[in-house]
Amino acid sequence: MRKHIARLKRGLVLLVGVLCFSSHAETVSNYRLAAGDSFRVSVYGEPELSLETRLSDDGFIRYPFLGEIRVRGLTLTELQLQIQNGLKGDYLVDPMVQVTMVEYRPFFINGEVARPGAYPYQPGLTVNRAITLAGGFTERAGKSKITIQAEGATPDERERVSLEDRVSAGDVLNIPQSFF
Repeated sequence: MRKHIARLKRGLVLLVGVLCFSSHAETVSNYRLAAGDSFRVSVYGEPELSLETRLSDDGFIRYPFLGEIRVRGLTLTELQLQIQNGLKGDYLVDPMVQVTMVEYRPFFINGEVARPGAYPYQPGLTVNRAITLAGGFTERAGKSKITIQAEGATPDERERVSLEDRVSAGDVLNIPQSFF
C-alpha cells in the first residue's frame, strides 16, 4: 500500500510539473541554454540533488555524483534526460528529474529608444514589446529600418525586422536614427 501511495504522489508531482511546463512548451521546448541563463534542477525526493545555478561562459556546471556536465547548447529536456540517465542505476532506481528556467539571459536594444541597454528575455517576446520595455522610440527613430543581430552573429549578419518579429535571448536589436 505504501509503495502504491508513493508512486501515486510521484505521478502527481510529475503531472503538475508537466502541466506547468506545457504552458510554455512551444516557446521553451527549442530554447538552448547559454551563458547567463539561470536554471533549477530538482530530483523528486532527493533535496541534496537540487541545484540552482547561472551558466557561466565555459558552459559547464558541477552536479553532485556526476561531476562536470556540459550544458551550453542543450535544451531543458536534453539536460533533464542527461541528468536522469546519469543518476539512474547505481544511485537511484528511477530518478524523477525536472529542469526549469529561473531567468533567461538578456537581450539588448541599442539606438533610438528611451532607455537602451540589456533587458530580461521573456518567451514570446516581439520587437514591438522589446521597444516598449526600453521606453519606446525616440523622436528620431528610424522605425522602418530596425535590425536584429542574433546571438553569435557578426554585425554584418544583421537582418532587417518588423515590429511583429520575434526576439530571442542574447539578440541585439538596433534602432537607427532617421534622417527625416
